[in-house]
Amino acid sequence: MQMTCAQLFALMKIGMGLTGFGVFFLLFGMMLFFDKALLAIGNILFLAGLAFVIGLERTFRFFFQKHKLRAALFFFGGIIVVLIGWPFFGMVFEIYGFFLLFRGFFPVVIGFVRRVPVLGMLLNLPGISMLVNRVGESDTMV
Repeated sequence: MQMTCAQLFALMKIGMGLTGFGVFFLLFGMMLFFDKALLAIGNILFLAGLAFVIGLERTFRFFFQKHKLRAALFFFGGIIVVLIGWPFFGMVFEIYGFFLLFRGFFPVVIGFVRRVPVLGMLLNLPGISMLVNRVGESDTMV
């Protein structure tokens, strides 16, 4: 069964919504002193949204590449630790795994944010600029 372009676009829009809600629940769960229910819902929505946006096969290939295996283990291990009931330590593992997984995308994101009028000025402030330059430099390709 072949999907039309409109159907794929609709799935991608659903995926973006799921990913956005996942990030919202994750941030809200951290603001509410690491509420494990909100963090678990956020993790599930984030992963489901990612699968909708790029597809199941590409999601699987992204997480389980040989050079990203340690990062994926930290990320999924953090999700399991959150589900077990230790949300603070699980989120520490997840955040570390997230940065290892997506570090190739940070230069692209920072380059985009620097072009946004108000945010670009904020990123050029003295203390923030040094930090952003360190995060924005990458030695790996996406």
